[in-house]
Amino acid sequence: MTQSTMRLTVNGKAYDVGAAPDTALLYVLRNDLELNGPKYGCGLGECGACAVLIDGVAARSCVIPIEGCVGRDIVTLEGLGTREHPDPVQQAFIDEQAAQCGYCLNGMIIATKALLLRSPHPSEDEVLEALRHHLCRCGAHVEIMRAAMRAAGHVVEAQA
Repeated sequence: MTQSTMRLTVNGKAYDVGAAPDTALLYVLRNDLELNGPKYGCGLGECGACAVLIDGVAARSCVIPIEGCVGRDIVTLEGLGTREHPDPVQQAFIDEQAAQCGYCLNGMIIATKALLLRSPHPSEDEVLEALRHHLCRCGAHVEIMRAAMRAAGHVVEAQA
């Protein structure tokens, strides 16, 4: 396909992006806009490392062409909060030390945020369902689940 200029709104800012309409959103976010929250994992939309919010819904940016994102609100990990003022979901993941290598973390945080946007007080089963298609090879699932539950406002007991 030929390259054209499209306007994307990412983290509240408008960007004119020159790329082929079928270019994966992930490549534009990382290569053109230099946003490193979304990670390239599997490239097939299976692992969740590339997740972003599109109109408040978690989406796999590695399989979404940019032409489908024009006129929509895209939020990456960088758009949730700052180092000084993290989003409550980001803070919950920090508080629970819910990362080892951190590669899957972008997707886990984005999935948790999307869940809380549609269901502010989810049950544990709803949290499990929201995270079940996000893969973590480090084995930090317990901490990730605790962080998601904390972000959802559930009391998390201290670990022994």
